[in-house]
Amino acid sequence: VTEFLKNPIHFQRLGGKMPKGVLLVGPPGTGKTLLARATAGEAGVQFFNLSGAEFVEMFVGVGASRVRDLFDQAKKSAPSIIFIDEIDAIGGRRAGAGAIGVHEEREQTLNQLLAEMDGFETARGGIVMAATNRPEILDPALLRPGRFDRQVMVDLPDRQGRLEIINIHTRQVTLDANTNLEAVAQMTPGFSGADLANLVNEAALLASRHGKDAVDMADFDEAFERVVAGSERRTHSITPKEKRVIAVHEAGHALVASLTQDADKVRKVTIVPRGRAMGYTMQLPTNDRYVLGEKELESRLKVLVSGRVAEALVFGEASTGAMDDLARATDLARKMVTEFGMSPILGPVRLATDMQANYLNQQLGLDARVSPETATQVDTETRRIIEEAVEEARTILKKHRLELDHLADLLCEHETVDGSQIDAIIRKSDSRDPVAV
Repeated sequence: VTEFLKNPIHFQRLGGKMPKGVLLVGPPGTGKTLLARATAGEAGVQFFNLSGAEFVEMFVGVGASRVRDLFDQAKKSAPSIIFIDEIDAIGGRRAGAGAIGVHEEREQTLNQLLAEMDGFETARGGIVMAATNRPEILDPALLRPGRFDRQVMVDLPDRQGRLEIINIHTRQVTLDANTNLEAVAQMTPGFSGADLANLVNEAALLASRHGKDAVDMADFDEAFERVVAGSERRTHSITPKEKRVIAVHEAGHALVASLTQDADKVRKVTIVPRGRAMGYTMQLPTNDRYVLGEKELESRLKVLVSGRVAEALVFGEASTGAMDDLARATDLARKMVTEFGMSPILGPVRLATDMQANYLNQQLGLDARVSPETATQVDTETRRIIEEAVEEARTILKKHRLELDHLADLLCEHETVDGSQIDAIIRKSDSRDPVAV
């Protein structure tokens, strides 16, 4: 796009036509707007930026008028880029005839946008760019050839991308000589550019609050926990019995994760309340993962249910503290059955709704064409997978009951135990090798 805007004649000399529209698609915070601005800056052209919500008003006709004015300005300033952020605000799929709740102003604005894009001359060096994190709701007329026929996926950064983003955001931050930014990039898989900017800022604020002259790794660690789990709540009062239950619960998570080959490495476990959590076990993958095998998913399930299993093993009953674990385990097991085809009973079939209808990590339900009998089988298989994970976790914890009690004692005494201490506890046990499942 930048090369075309700099030298449009070069691309037209063989009779080709450049695309009129480029749609940037990706999760929030990945830098779609920054990418559009950078494109205009690199090409040295005028940049016209509006949010989709700015076109929609309570008065009919105002949005369409703004679309006309925007394109008129861009044509006069060609070469130029028109950028519409959050285009789903005006570009949503139009309702059919007789539909209830039709928004006439939004649809009129969309129709005007379609008409203007048809008349927009790329030969003079003009391109329309737009951004959305909800491409599944856009009107098909927007995505046809001649309009937004180029879609660019702006995904979450990988490890190297995170490191480069962190380097940019730490340019104005005074760092301690021992600060390892590569380690920060490694411990933040799934973070967007906006998340990383927030992490660096939080670390700088924490260092200032503690009276330090530079930001060190301890500040980044604390900032990471604040971003992921929330602020510490040390004033939160709990009874000794509740403290013991939470310690056993988290010790169960940490032990099963450490003793399972395919599970992510445990970095630390704590019973200090943060956010809504009364305690948590922090696991960090060694590398970014894009493809997970069935064994790895089963290992994740074991770790999720192991806190509840530990409670039942030690106290003879489970508590309400496992509520979130059960929700996540059920969701994962259901995905294994309905999306990943990992049920031997139902076979390699997809039973979830169309992925296009729920694009960016949204919850998927069963396809409407699934029969009641199959839906019952889905429930049965989901329950079976979870129950198998529970049994495997119980086997591990029974075998390592002494280590479970020891780790729970350490948590009650120190509140936080790091991964190296857990490894030391396991090394002292009779079973030195990880349990292969």
